Amino acid sequence: MAPGEPAPPLLPLPEPPATARGAIVVACSGGLDSSVLLHRLASDPVIRARGLRAVHVHHGLQASADDWAAHCMRQAQALEVPLQVLRIEVPRDTGTGLEAAAREARYAALSGTLAPGDLLVTAHHLDDQAETFLLRALRASGPEGLGAMRVVRALGDAWQWRPLLSQPREALHAYAQAHGLAWIEDPSNALPDPDRNFLRLQLLPLMRQRWPHAAASLARSAALCAQADALLASEDAALLRTHAGDDPRTLRVATLTALPAERRARLLRHWIRTLGLPPLPAQGVERIETGLLEARADAEAAFAWAGARVLRWRDFLHADRQRAPLPPDWNVRWDGRTPLALPDGGRLLLRDDQGNPAATGFDAPVRVHARQGGERIVLPGRDHSHALKQVLQERGVPPWRRAHLPLLSGADGHLLAAADVAWSEALALWLKARGWHLSWQPPGIGDASAR
Repeated sequence: MAPGEPAPPLLPLPEPPATARGAIVVACSGGLDSSVLLHRLASDPVIRARGLRAVHVHHGLQASADDWAAHCMRQAQALEVPLQVLRIEVPRDTGTGLEAAAREARYAALSGTLAPGDLLVTAHHLDDQAETFLLRALRASGPEGLGAMRVVRALGDAWQWRPLLSQPREALHAYAQAHGLAWIEDPSNALPDPDRNFLRLQLLPLMRQRWPHAAASLARSAALCAQADALLASEDAALLRTHAGDDPRTLRVATLTALPAERRARLLRHWIRTLGLPPLPAQGVERIETGLLEARADAEAAFAWAGARVLRWRDFLHADRQRAPLPPDWNVRWDGRTPLALPDGGRLLLRDDQGNPAATGFDAPVRVHARQGGERIVLPGRDHSHALKQVLQERGVPPWRRAHLPLLSGADGHLLAAADVAWSEALALWLKARGWHLSWQPPGIGDASAR
């Protein structure tokens, strides 16, 4: 820029969401979009004052990945913005495809850098929104899916902000040129695969020949769908509170089937979304309707997708991530003095009446192990043993809990407890004398899938 020449104009930027009051963290890939975003945010002294920083995720999927990380570092240093490079490994056996696996791994890595209240800023723009709308339409999405990307969304205890969502890509390109920005072109963007690149490189250019404002119109439709979805969301939440069981991961079948089909479909999708599970696929609701809601109550019918599953048992549907049960050969000794971490992510602990950890442990260590089948237990007030399988059935322990149920046995081999579901006469008396309780926290309690 020549001396005395006015600085190029800055892109209009909406106010950051008032819900997020922490630091502003920019996701930087080194491409055009994120380069423009970082420069624009770094040009705002108010945003800088909030603690502006940047993060680059190094996937290692391209031969030039190290060059991209170095480019982002130079870019951030020139703008005097601290940058963190995160190296991740993308799993290739998720069943969802490499692109989806990379996206999930990237967001997990980015979320790990955020403190509660922080704002993750990403460079999605209007053309991205048009592509997302088309992809969702081709997957037969409803209003919540066709609403595509929201400007602001919750990300755990933090938030994600897309301030460029109303800007077309050509505006970003013009901004970059006017400000002399340098960026990296991802070679994978030149390939007509995957689906998004096909839309970007072939379908949308063809549509613009006939409808020059096609991208803006599609993005506008996405916004209207998002508005319609927002109007229905409060009703969905109220229905979910009415129809959920004691566990937020369950829904009552009887009351669910009493709803009109359209409302039931929305409730199922909303339920899955609130649990933090992958969105139901296009035929997901239909599969649940025909395969689970119409199944016999004792059939334990299930529908699985993308690492998640919904299971029918008695009068309930249960949704969760697919979790491996306790290994059948797992066997450890536990003195009860400290909580015992289970291999499936659960925990066992001794507590007093106030919920605090017990002062001391067992008189002698016990053996904690997985079910093998055929176990028997002497229940309080009984003079003979009962088959544990029968006890669990009578107490209505569902199959998703049975698969993770840790057993406690004494040195003599007698069964002392099935977690906190069933205690033997001997253990019940021992706990009562001390005012203690044996507490089991199954896997998933407290994580995103249980919210």
